[in-house]
Amino acid sequence: MIITNRKAKRDYEVLETYEAGMVLEGTEVKSLRQGRANLKDSFARVEQGEVFLHNMHISPYPNASRFNHDPDRKRKLLLHRWEIKRLLGKTAEKGFTLVPLKVYFKGKVAKVELGLCKGKKLYDKRREIAEREVKRDLERRLKRGYD
Repeated sequence: MIITNRKAKRDYEVLETYEAGMVLEGTEVKSLRQGRANLKDSFARVEQGEVFLHNMHISPYPNASRFNHDPDRKRKLLLHRWEIKRLLGKTAEKGFTLVPLKVYFKGKVAKVELGLCKGKKLYDKRREIAEREVKRDLERRLKRGYD
C-alpha cells in the first residue's frame, strides 16, 4: 500500500530524497494498511535534533474503541544522526523545505520518503505544462505517421 503526495511534484522541485521510519501507534498502522491517510499540506521539520512530520492525517481506525489515536498529531521520524544534521543545515537555507513524497510499507515497517525540496515559481509550472503538451503532441504526430 502506497500513499503518495501528488501535489509535491507539482509545487516543488525535489533535489534529494531520504527514507525515514515513522514512530506510530497500533491503530495508526492498521489505518495506514487500509490506505486511510492523507499527505496533503504535510511537511517535516527538524526540531531539537529530531525530525517530526506535521499535518499528516491518518484517519481513526473504525474498529478501535476509546484507545484510538489523534488523527493530526505530529509524528517522529527516524533518521541517522548525520542525515538529521545535513537536513538541518539544508533547511536553514532560504527556500528549502522537507516534504513527504510517499508513505509505504517495507516488510512490516512503515516508511516515509522525504524530499528536500525547493518551491517552484508560477512561471516554472507554466513552462513544465507547455513542455508536457509539446511532448504529447509530438508523440501523437509520430504515432499517426507510422500507422
